[in-house]
Amino acid sequence: MGDAIDLTGDGGVVKTIVRHPKADAVAPTEDLPLVDVHYEGILADTGDIFDTTREDNTIFSFEVGKGSVIRAWDIALRTMKVGEIAKITCKPEYAYGSAGSPPDIPPDATLIFEVELVSCNPRKGSSLGSVSEERARLEELKKQRETAAAVKEEEKKKREEAKAAAAARIQAKLESKKGKGKGKGK
Repeated sequence: MGDAIDLTGDGGVVKTIVRHPKADAVAPTEDLPLVDVHYEGILADTGDIFDTTREDNTIFSFEVGKGSVIRAWDIALRTMKVGEIAKITCKPEYAYGSAGSPPDIPPDATLIFEVELVSCNPRKGSSLGSVSEERARLEELKKQRETAAAVKEEEKKKREEAKAAAAARIQAKLESKKGKGKGKGK
């Protein structure tokens, strides 16, 4: 595991990278605020798992920075990239605080999450321009592939014609030598 990184400066949210992402992996941004994650939540005091998406292989989705999850997640997920797995330790003030989340999470509980950032996506319906741009880009790629395929087909046809012509020349040479053989003729 990697070194512990204090994301809040007060020890409230500490991230330890379990698996590093690929170098070109994307992170949540203003254009890609919707994230999909796998996670496992553990009570730090007891080690008991209180929630997980791993057992049924589900994905949990939310928009980073909107307050729809505990503060620790909004803070930590902004620092992650797709493919990364991190252990995030959350003090109560960055999780469920003095209220807890009965019955699974007691008051003032420190929580540990192992989180995998699976994907980052644009907001639903907000990126019609980018969707049409993506369609145009895919259409352009399709045209390029079709053009490349046509060029390859033309090159293949020329090679086959050249092969046939060479074979015909060789055959003609063989035919012309048949009658001019050495030795006793009739």
